[in-house]
Amino acid sequence: MNRELVSEIVRRLDSCAVIGAYALAARGYVRQTADFDLLTLDPLALKRETWDDLRGLVDDLEVRSGDLADPLQGVVRFTSASESIDVVVGKYRWQQEIIDRAEPVRLGGLDLCLPRVADLVLLKLFAGGYNDLYDVHRLLDMGPIDAVRTEIDTRLRGLPDEMSRSWKKVLTERADRR
Repeated sequence: MNRELVSEIVRRLDSCAVIGAYALAARGYVRQTADFDLLTLDPLALKRETWDDLRGLVDDLEVRSGDLADPLQGVVRFTSASESIDVVVGKYRWQQEIIDRAEPVRLGGLDLCLPRVADLVLLKLFAGGYNDLYDVHRLLDMGPIDAVRTEIDTRLRGLPDEMSRSWKKVLTERADRR
């Protein structure tokens, strides 16, 4: 992780949290990745001028805004030869609440915010892909899940139905394994 670049990105955002593989690793589930992901709802993230002076730190900078049907406001990708950093710009209040609940951690020599385990599960349920649901299983394998399960069940109320369906599928699969 390019600490200088991540530090500059975080400094420019009103709030953000580490998500993706680095967040999973910080919660005990390590898997290989060459990218670093942050979640924000800051609309300034999608303005190219927010990042113009960082172009010297990366090989490529791509700002992609989502359309009305997209589940995100957009994504900003900073790419260098060895890694990429994605700033995922969410668009729902519940995503901001995840950032607001995130816990301060020291990660890679930087002070960052890390979502709670239940909130990482919610983000994975929202993404909904096969690998995302696999990650949910691995997070739940990390330790006692009763408190995490209760938190997820509570927070799923009012969120997209597909997330609840995915959660029920995960729980069914876990019960079937026993």
